Amino acid sequence: MFEFQTISKAIEDILLKEKGSKFIGFAYPVNSESEIKEKLSHLRALHPKATHHCYAYRLGLNGENYRANDDGEPSGSAGLPIYNQLLAHQVTNVLLVVIRYYGGTKLGVGGLVKTYKESAKYTLEQAKIITKELESGLEVRFKFSQQNLIFTLLNKYDAKIIDFDAKEICVIKAHIKTSKKESISDELSEMLLEFNFS
Repeated sequence: MFEFQTISKAIEDILLKEKGSKFIGFAYPVNSESEIKEKLSHLRALHPKATHHCYAYRLGLNGENYRANDDGEPSGSAGLPIYNQLLAHQVTNVLLVVIRYYGGTKLGVGGLVKTYKESAKYTLEQAKIITKELESGLEVRFKFSQQNLIFTLLNKYDAKIIDFDAKEICVIKAHIKTSKKESISDELSEMLLEFNFS
């Protein structure tokens, strides 16, 4: 319930040639739509002369936030076959892009579907698929004298400390596995500490 599969790192420049056209595959682990926009504009800057930048992405624990884009190819001939590969590999929080340089020979809708599917599949096959646990952000405020207590507690729950502001009233920002959120909430409440999750 608190786990999802994604790819461990970016995969780039996976080349497939079909009847003179070049298809180049890219896959990126992503966490937000703003990150997706950033990657897409980066690829457009790298490949300004490409004929099409077709892509699909899935975001969310069950891939509930998704999109497929044909970028000018016939409807359903590019974005959907790419999206179907994300489903076939059961990955989410992934952006999969196939850039096409047209080579002069038309492939027809059937040929496009087949080639975009193969390019997307081949790109994902180069990636290492990993299982990640969902994380939540946690912010705790406490007195300086309580810091040992807090660090012990965060350690117990394998929290990753992102930021620590040590003043009279200290603030720690950390990431914690969502599956442990309830347990740590109970302990923090018992200690009468001010905390919130994001």
